[in-house]
Amino acid sequence: MAPPKFLVLLALFLALISAHIRADVSIDGGGEQDGSVGGTGVDSDSDSSVLEIELNQLRSKIQILESQISERSQEVKKKDVVIAEKEKNIQDSSNTIESLQKDIVALQKKGTSDADEQVGKAHARADELEKQVGKLKRELELQNKEKVALEARVNEAEKRILDLNLKLADLQKINEEQKKAIRKSERALRVAEEEMVKAKLEATSIREELSQVHGAWLPPWLALHLVHCKSLVEAHWNEHGKPTWEMISQKALEKKVQAEKWAQPHVETIKTKWVPAAKEQWSVVKTSAEPHVQLLTAKTVEVYKEAKKFIKPYIDDVAVAAKPHVDKVHVALKPYTNKAIHAYGKFLESATTYHSQVQATVRETLKKHEITRPLATKELEWFAASAILALPVILLARVFSAIFGKKGNKPVRNVNSHHARRKAKRGHPDK
Repeated sequence: MAPPKFLVLLALFLALISAHIRADVSIDGGGEQDGSVGGTGVDSDSDSSVLEIELNQLRSKIQILESQISERSQEVKKKDVVIAEKEKNIQDSSNTIESLQKDIVALQKKGTSDADEQVGKAHARADELEKQVGKLKRELELQNKEKVALEARVNEAEKRILDLNLKLADLQKINEEQKKAIRKSERALRVAEEEMVKAKLEATSIREELSQVHGAWLPPWLALHLVHCKSLVEAHWNEHGKPTWEMISQKALEKKVQAEKWAQPHVETIKTKWVPAAKEQWSVVKTSAEPHVQLLTAKTVEVYKEAKKFIKPYIDDVAVAAKPHVDKVHVALKPYTNKAIHAYGKFLESATTYHSQVQATVRETLKKHEITRPLATKELEWFAASAILALPVILLARVFSAIFGKKGNKPVRNVNSHHARRKAKRGHPDK
């Protein structure tokens, strides 16, 4: 009874090997992908070059994973060959067992003592083979456990690869958006450069016109002084102002990114708590202050009408008295005012263009964030653009006042003369 039972166990063992070991080895190559994927950290910085470097790193890591998978597939093929050899050895062992069983049957029929000895050897051999089969079963169970662990690791690696692909797509999208913004900024910069060149050409032509004595609406010495001042200001700006402005702009961008990261958790709190409370307070203040505002408006209109009625006769007298003098001045300044009006028209046209561009930039900036989106009105955009355009003029005025302004010397009090005068009064002979 022992040999047939052994044959059944051996057949089961061969079926387990053919069904499970191949699947176990086929996924052995994906086990080490976890180590190369787990340490990847993606920093979504606003700079396009950093994003491109991170994209290249992700692509290289994915290529490394693919190469590792191909290597593991080669190892699986090698293990398939080893398993085939083991199956062949098991088949040989089963054939040997069958031959031994046949020999045992033949020896039992003969009934000799040599046959008994051969039967004992055959049983010993069969026991040894059973031990080998048990060992192979234990190895098979261990390989099945490793197979389950490898399947889990392969699933985790696939999930991580999917996450990396999603991050890669997001980074590519952000990179494309930044490229679009850069192209838009480059177009705006080219337009600004063209306007600047145009303004420089106009300024050069105006300076040449001003340098002429006949028909000039400024004295030659003043035009020369203005040209000299302009060259000094440009040199000072290129040497000190422009690097400082670039450094301040860079720091401002960094601070802006930090502020956005810092303010992001608080935006929801502001939207849910502070904005409704502020709206409620504003409605209360508006309701309570509306009667006072109407009363103040009515009083102001009434005072204005009374003041206008009172001052109108005096204004008419002054206008009648000054009209001949104004006509003379107008006739004398007419050649100069025409050129001034022409230059002012060009300046107003360029200023309007710049103002519209700055206004569009302010509108886009306000509409980017949810907090500032309600503030994106035409009035606020107009005032913000006007302030931004007026800031360089104010800075230039301060620079001119600092360069050409002279501080007045305070009069020094003469203490000694004052005391001498007092002593003279005390020494008067009448007293």
